Amino acid sequence: MSHDDFKFEPVRGLPEALPEDEHILWQGSPSPVRLAKDALALNWIIGYFVLLTIWRVGVSSTLVPFDQALAHGVPFVVIGALCALLILGLATMQAKSAVYTLTNKRVAMRIGAALTMTLNLPYTQIGNAGLDLKRSGHGTLAFELIGDTRFSYMMTWPHVRPWYMSKTQPAFRSIPNAEAVAQIFADAAEARVSTPQVERQTAAAVAAE
Repeated sequence: MSHDDFKFEPVRGLPEALPEDEHILWQGSPSPVRLAKDALALNWIIGYFVLLTIWRVGVSSTLVPFDQALAHGVPFVVIGALCALLILGLATMQAKSAVYTLTNKRVAMRIGAALTMTLNLPYTQIGNAGLDLKRSGHGTLAFELIGDTRFSYMMTWPHVRPWYMSKTQPAFRSIPNAEAVAQIFADAAEARVSTPQVERQTAAAVAAE
């Protein structure tokens, strides 16, 4: 019995096989740890619990011996560690389920840990791209769309440019070697957009002109 639940991807990250004139230039996924930092505020959460622990120990040290005051900070360390592990787990699920693809014709994004969806963005629908490059070499490559193409910010998060909600910009989030990927995209998009497009007309249309 045929059923969509048992339909496997013919090509990793893509819902169907590529046409003969299309080929993959690059494929990748987010770095889980980097995604946790960039999209899920891991560093801020850790910093918050560190400050909370220091504050609790400091207050307690004015009332009890310092060794007992240190013990008062343990619950905050445990809660902070659990929150950090939860964020890392969520980021890992999002990163493992995401596959970013550049072909010679389009940008494709298979995203979603629970509800999987695939975005197909032809280069002709991308007006601009912005790269947020980190010192580690990781970065986010966001695509500014033209025309009437719209995507839900909530449905595509965290694979979007942060805080651009009115006109969502899909993005390759927290990818390694981001600068090299951005160059691959730039070269492919320029080649594709500069390719002449042939429009077919019927004989009746030509006669009418």
